[in-house]
Amino acid sequence: MERPERPRANGCGGAHGALRNGFVRGPPGTQINHIVHNGGLYKRPFNEAFEETPMLVAVLTYVGYGVLTLFGYLRDFMRQWKIEKCQNATEREEQKDFVPLYQDFENFYNRNLYMRIRDSWNRPICSVPGAKVDMMERVSHDYNWTFTYTGRVIKDIINMGSYNYLGFAQKTGPCQEAAAKVLSQYGAGVCSTRQEMGNLDKHEELEKLVARFLGVESAMAYGMGFATNSMNIPALVGKGCLILSDELNHASLVLGARLSGATIRIFKHNNMQSLEKLLKDAIVHGQPRTRRPWKKILILVEGIYSMEGSIVRLPEVIALKKKYKSYLYLDEAHSIGALGPSGRGVVEYFGLSPEDVDVMMGTFTKSFGAAGGYIGGKKELIDYLRTYSHSAAYATSMSPPVVEQIITSVKCIMGEDGTTVGRARVQQLAENTRYFRRRLKEMGFIIYGNEDSPVVPLMLYMPAKIGAFGREMLKRNIGVVVVGFPATPIIESRARFCLSAAHTKEMLDTALKEINEVGDLLQLKYSRRRLVPLLDRPFDETTYEETED
Repeated sequence: MERPERPRANGCGGAHGALRNGFVRGPPGTQINHIVHNGGLYKRPFNEAFEETPMLVAVLTYVGYGVLTLFGYLRDFMRQWKIEKCQNATEREEQKDFVPLYQDFENFYNRNLYMRIRDSWNRPICSVPGAKVDMMERVSHDYNWTFTYTGRVIKDIINMGSYNYLGFAQKTGPCQEAAAKVLSQYGAGVCSTRQEMGNLDKHEELEKLVARFLGVESAMAYGMGFATNSMNIPALVGKGCLILSDELNHASLVLGARLSGATIRIFKHNNMQSLEKLLKDAIVHGQPRTRRPWKKILILVEGIYSMEGSIVRLPEVIALKKKYKSYLYLDEAHSIGALGPSGRGVVEYFGLSPEDVDVMMGTFTKSFGAAGGYIGGKKELIDYLRTYSHSAAYATSMSPPVVEQIITSVKCIMGEDGTTVGRARVQQLAENTRYFRRRLKEMGFIIYGNEDSPVVPLMLYMPAKIGAFGREMLKRNIGVVVVGFPATPIIESRARFCLSAAHTKEMLDTALKEINEVGDLLQLKYSRRRLVPLLDRPFDETTYEETED
């Protein structure tokens, strides 16, 4: 397909056949390329695609959920009249007149839909979650209400589900040796908070290292990634402040925003026209009723969105943040270590300055093979959080062996261990990501997200295919994660692959061969290679109209 004329500076249409956000429509059945110019904001190609759900597939998916719902009501009726044994939690007879402890209707989905495919989740692993894992075999004789372990261990399952992006989840090597040495010196626990007796020299070393790695003035580490968001956002904003949150933000960001007491407004996923409209309205109208200016406006975004595989349009977000004098909170849980030439995340990926991001948050649970999270930024910000963050004041300090695992892995990525192993892992992850995504698209699957994202969603759609895909892959010694409603829109169930630098080409080829076979077996190759722009993707709320400068 011929390259179209250059769109206008804001990335919107202008050339023949051009669509919003830089998408270009070709003749029916052709591949659609996503081209971003945006007035020179992007220093590299930004290729992101979401193929339209085929109409027949969408209709059959709704019919499938409808049939399951009807049978669910029938089974609930049979349970109520003791025709079928009721195995879900219910109140005792003497408590029937009390306020209900278990809401039957709220648990309807769990009882009648989720329970049928529950064997696809919570599978017990009994090895290091590396490129391959060992899994304990279990069976159910009552349709997944209970499980029995057979005593057999399924060996060498190719792990396509763990967030082990750089392969640091290991039981041998420098990280393990360093962590074992620290364990013998410091022990496993600290038994105090950072503000009391739990501030170790290792914690200080880690925070200085993380600040250097991120290129910021200061950083603070926390023992839990989820709490890094949920406990620090309330310390930064409160009543009289406005939070603008991407509609697909992680639950930890959502919880933190709700706990803060600030006003929350949602913008369309990665949609800069929607974000700018909210910013304009916030500046023009101010707070409801009083019309006073907002004390602060905080934009919440993620680096890589873990269900969509999309990458935040950070250059545009920063441009809007500067234009409207707001603050930016960037969650790099999935992007730190996984993006950028040297693994420094989405900021480096786009060639931007860390100074343009007010609050840089990330976790150590993925690329670094450890636990916990961090916040980086200006020294004044970090000093403030050391005093007012609930995670700093009330949470137990990070375990010393975990801290040492992070220190060793970060030094490896930075090359401070005297080797090029870290940079080689970052490059290997990028190669694995592009290869795996390209092969799946060639096979005819619908794949969501950015071509550089190591999170690869493969669309399944129909409810029956969620469990079937997970089971068939496990039969072939491939461990995958499958996701359905309510974690995704009802017609967008999917399998989610997470690539790792530890995956060899042979492993990926084996996985691709089995995925291809299962795709043919379950008829999952829906792709017609017609991509739909972000503005036209179906979501619950109406899409904001595009505004031009």
